[in-house]
Amino acid sequence: MKKYFPESKIVEGKVEISLFHQFLDESLSEALDRFHGLLRKTPTHGFSEPVQLNIFIDGLQPHSKQLFDASAGGKIKLKIPDEVMELIENMATSDYAILRDLAHTPTKKNLLELTSQDALLSQNKLLAKQLKTLTETVNKLPQQL
Repeated sequence: MKKYFPESKIVEGKVEISLFHQFLDESLSEALDRFHGLLRKTPTHGFSEPVQLNIFIDGLQPHSKQLFDASAGGKIKLKIPDEVMELIENMATSDYAILRDLAHTPTKKNLLELTSQDALLSQNKLLAKQLKTLTETVNKLPQQL
């Protein structure tokens, strides 16, 4: 273990784990995955499960902490580690499912969201209509004359 995890690398990993925080645009499930990645990166970190949970919860954005407190029916930190871990896993799974559904939700384009291809197709259709009208008018000219 000393060969692959020298003391300097362990200290660096522990600092990185200790300084964990959820980014502004990061979902709960993404933050949890990243935190688990930090723990795997330094398997000899030595943090117990309750300490890991406290680091994770302390690093969350305020709105995420409020969600946990509301889901726990009070302060999340007052719950036992097994309950906290189950709640975190359940909320992250739910969060992941919501993000997946949002990613696959088709969006209806409005006028401002037309692509250049859509604009070209629209112009082409308009020109075809004008050409048809002009052709009909020209075809009627010999009969009128």
